[in-house]
Amino acid sequence: MEMTHAQRLILSNQYRIMSLLDPDNAERYHRQQTIVERGYGLQMREFDHEMGALPEAVCRTIIDIMEMHHALHVSWSNLKDPTVLEERRLKFPGFDAATEAQYLGYVRFMVHVEGRYTQFDAGIHGFNAQTPMWEKYQRMLTVWHTCPRQYHLSANEIAQVINA
Repeated sequence: MEMTHAQRLILSNQYRIMSLLDPDNAERYHRQQTIVERGYGLQMREFDHEMGALPEAVCRTIIDIMEMHHALHVSWSNLKDPTVLEERRLKFPGFDAATEAQYLGYVRFMVHVEGRYTQFDAGIHGFNAQTPMWEKYQRMLTVWHTCPRQYHLSANEIAQVINA
């Protein structure tokens, strides 16, 4: 992360204030303040990870993924015989915290801050699927988008989407 001296001074002062306001985390803020003040390039890259950017297109794709899971559950609940598919297979597992942390963070933001898709069960792992999911969701979206009635799927169409 490249910052001007003025930006570094402002951020350093913010960390100083935070250490006073939040004494339980003062050590962490002091460390970050030192990194910013001294411009330690290697450690400054940590801020890139913490302050990453998620492009609009990716955000829209994640919302589309969540909407697809909502549509799957709505369609499943409207089936005459929903027992033909296990409900647990329709659950939105989220994203992998280790490899898809930004996506996971956006899902948590959408549910817990924006109040959308609150019907999704975060489970004990808070939408951490613990396995990479992006490619799987892309295949699922491809199939879902080909369905003529995306919110009125048949049992066969639901199965095709979740098995993609």
